[in-house]
Amino acid sequence: MAPPLFILTCMRSFSSVVSNMLGQHPQAYGLPELNLFLADTLGEVIERLTAHRPQGLNGLLRTIAELEYQAQTQDTVQRARAWLAQHRHWPIQQVFEFIAQRGGARMLVEKSPSTVLDETRLARLHRHFPDAYFLHLTRHPRTTCQSIHEIQQKTAILAKRRTGTPPNPENLWLRANRNILAFTRRLRPGQTLSIQGELLLSQPEVYLPQIAEWLELRTDADAIAAMLHPERSPYACIGPPNAP
Repeated sequence: MAPPLFILTCMRSFSSVVSNMLGQHPQAYGLPELNLFLADTLGEVIERLTAHRPQGLNGLLRTIAELEYQAQTQDTVQRARAWLAQHRHWPIQQVFEFIAQRGGARMLVEKSPSTVLDETRLARLHRHFPDAYFLHLTRHPRTTCQSIHEIQQKTAILAKRRTGTPPNPENLWLRANRNILAFTRRLRPGQTLSIQGELLLSQPEVYLPQIAEWLELRTDADAIAAMLHPERSPYACIGPPNAP
């Protein structure tokens, strides 16, 4: 399996579009949020997400539906849920390796903002993938916090009730980036790269070749052109009702 790329970032920091951009490179495969590093086994991950954030399973369900059953429909998502139940005993690294195999052995690009909120999750990530690449993706704190606040308000309206005080956006941004900086300082030279999301999205033709070169991927015109179309990702859309 090629060393994967993990995008480390605070929530609401362009990680979806950047993951889809990089995942459109001919030698890569972009994933939605898998949230695998909450625990050591798939069963433990499922239990934690089911108890505290059920929607956090959507990305994993859509990925298995897409790669194992070749479609993202209500039926294939149900089959993917059964697949997860059958493989609860698998270590998370085995799940990741299975996804890599189904993805054609291309470099996996994964982004789960939940990973960076806890130092133990980052340590688990590094323990399982010591040779991975890590992209620290930043966004200005003001616009990040505004986006977090808006999504918190939208979620509360959709739920028609509050289930407690939502996390403070400023504290989320600070915690995420402090944890990322502490983690990346311990990595070997060349294993990590930091980029401002605003710069990447405003001048992708400048920065995408630099990122591809860092990852030791093709930097020809066709490869760069492919990354300019994140909308072509199978995950760049709303999913079926049982994994939207």
